[in-house]
Amino acid sequence: MKYLLLVSHGGFAEGLKTSLAMFAGDKMDQVIAAGLANGKTVDDFAQDFRQAISGLTENDSVVVLADIVGGSPLTTALGVLEEKGLLSSAIVLGGMNLPMAITSAVMKDMLEGEDFVNAVLPEAQTALQEFKVVSDDDDEEDDDI
Repeated sequence: MKYLLLVSHGGFAEGLKTSLAMFAGDKMDQVIAAGLANGKTVDDFAQDFRQAISGLTENDSVVVLADIVGGSPLTTALGVLEEKGLLSSAIVLGGMNLPMAITSAVMKDMLEGEDFVNAVLPEAQTALQEFKVVSDDDDEEDDDI
């Protein structure tokens, strides 16, 4: 089976998983979230992450979404995945957001490798945009002149 692993600083991964359930509830048995809690060490996180993925076997594969590429949660998680023999086939992406997680959950069993990455990253990038609010007050001020 292919699992989606959400890894972050603090409670971001767990919160994202909760939000993801609203869109991909039928896939949640394949989603694992783990965060490096404030005040915990990376060794504590490694132990927590090992426990979180204890049900995975070498026959499983993983997609890892992380908040920050190169951050302690991601590098620690990758070390644990290597210990379990799951790193060589893993797809690892950073800068996770909700659109990225939704697309990953839905597409992880349909696409492989670069095709998967090319489907997920544009969704994450497209979500980053400014929302401009136009105020009706601006029009009313012009009328008073």
